[in-house]
Amino acid sequence: MLNLHSPLIWLSCLWCVAAGAQERYAFTHPQMGTAFRVILYAGSDSLAQTAAGAAFDTLEALNARLSDYDAQSELSRLSELDSGAVVKVSRPLWEVVQQGQSLSVLSQGAFDLTIGSLSKLWRRAFRQQQFPGFKQIEEARIRVGYESIQVLPGLRLQVLRSGVKLDAGGIAKGFAVDVMTEVLLSHGIQSSLVDGGGDIRVTSPPPDAPGWAIQVQQVDSLGQSQSVNLHLAHRAIATSGDHYRYLSWEGQRYSHIIDPRTGLGVQHGAQVTVLCSDCATADALASAISVMGPDADWGGLLQAYPDCEGWVVRK
Repeated sequence: MLNLHSPLIWLSCLWCVAAGAQERYAFTHPQMGTAFRVILYAGSDSLAQTAAGAAFDTLEALNARLSDYDAQSELSRLSELDSGAVVKVSRPLWEVVQQGQSLSVLSQGAFDLTIGSLSKLWRRAFRQQQFPGFKQIEEARIRVGYESIQVLPGLRLQVLRSGVKLDAGGIAKGFAVDVMTEVLLSHGIQSSLVDGGGDIRVTSPPPDAPGWAIQVQQVDSLGQSQSVNLHLAHRAIATSGDHYRYLSWEGQRYSHIIDPRTGLGVQHGAQVTVLCSDCATADALASAISVMGPDADWGGLLQAYPDCEGWVVRK
């Protein structure tokens, strides 16, 4: 179990507001390159710590399966398989790949889990603040293609091309938020907010509140961007944009969001927000729409997800 008395994880109950038998507790833990937050209402300090600890333990286990930064993760080991190999995987990895592959087909390749070769190239470019070069980009891009992975029944995956490198960064945080939320519910926590670096899912509202207040950017009737509070319950929300991570090179701005079809970071600078019932879908859709761009006909893509809605705020 995690040590919830560590200053990195247990925030000494940032504030505990009496609300009948329920009090508010907040915890945080770094993982997947970001900070995961859990805010919950519980009837006792011990229940809050136990539930949050279980959620963070689950996050650690998911990272060990889904991280492409870890060469020993279950995801990374898929790149070592020969062409045609069939392997049985864990349910979390199978579900992530199954959902990702479905979105790849619907988005015509705008979302692609096999983008790992490009991801590694661009991560180095961001660290060095140097454009990687078009020859290197093309060499990485030709190794990308969601058709290289086939999802089979019985928690099995088939690799159809050797050396395929997967990167679940466009869906993994949202998926982890969903699983963590389910863990909290299994411990009797009915009112919670789980935030994985901006990918958020909420359950029942806090006591005496209409919902969890989530601040987002929207466009008003005059076409101006403004900050508004949405009061959400039993919903998930994800936002994708390049506000904090981008590369400026020779007058061009390249986002950390890579288009698997061109090999380049997207350049439109727009911010995409998606609301769904689950966070994995919201996370992946926000990534796909960011790649498609604000001028693409992505409304048709949302029709395949009737419980979701999305909007774009242009830079």
